[in-house]
Amino acid sequence: MIVRSRPGPLQILFAINGSILPRVIGRLCLTAAITVGAIMLHRTRPDLPVHLAAAPFALIGLALSIFMSFRNNACYDRWWEARKLWGELIIAVRSFIRQTSLLPQDRRAPMLNGVGGFVFGLAARLRDHDEDAAIAKWVALSPAPHATDAALNTVGKQCSELLQDGLIDPIRYSVLEERLTEMSHVLAGCERIKTTPLPFAYALLLHRTAHAFCLMLPFALAPALGWWTMAVSLLVAYTFFGLDALGDELEDPFGNDPNDLPLDAMSRMLERELRHAQGVTHLPPVWPAKRDRLS
Repeated sequence: MIVRSRPGPLQILFAINGSILPRVIGRLCLTAAITVGAIMLHRTRPDLPVHLAAAPFALIGLALSIFMSFRNNACYDRWWEARKLWGELIIAVRSFIRQTSLLPQDRRAPMLNGVGGFVFGLAARLRDHDEDAAIAKWVALSPAPHATDAALNTVGKQCSELLQDGLIDPIRYSVLEERLTEMSHVLAGCERIKTTPLPFAYALLLHRTAHAFCLMLPFALAPALGWWTMAVSLLVAYTFFGLDALGDELEDPFGNDPNDLPLDAMSRMLERELRHAQGVTHLPPVWPAKRDRLS
């Protein structure tokens, strides 16, 4: 996720770090090359039937911008829902830490480690990393089809043992079980987003239409604008290609793209709080942002 202050006038014009430009620069260069070819073709061979009328492009551009807005709104909804789910996870973990504060440390620490294994296992699962290795740093588990859910089940069993041993009453047990249910809800919600992408045919239609529009537009503008066609074509291409690429990033909010969610930073924040609750004094450092990007 990009974390930087609001850009000033000069940064708006020249800032590259944090922008979508690096992802679309290749397509912009292709657009520039085709634009030069269209202009030169119009100047040298105006009789060739390759120059298009500009009026249809106004209608096509309007329709394309509307459909692209729909797709980007759907992608942003996925990103924002994912962020809300991780916000719920942070609340649930902090509540679990607080609600177990009066337990003996020898019974509390394994439960907090199980929660830590769940958090890091979830982050690894969503980013297609080694889920078992991430959980093993917190708690040792037997092989299971779903290691992250198994870590949460371990904590649930420990809560049941506390009830059986008389260390908590049924009301406190139901409160702790509610926190675990909230974590399970977060797990299911994140998996739903991860495993259910937007329909491929819908995205492919917009990709093809945007490329066809931007690459054919210079042939409609060259007769009227001359070399100014370059500026207009690149501006339109930057807008459409940029929105297209930004939608691709937001569609999977758990990836490693610049605008994806900072799962590493949020996991580290919860790790520090879980370790502190166990009396650890040398906590791992806050996850740093590198070149205005928090991963």
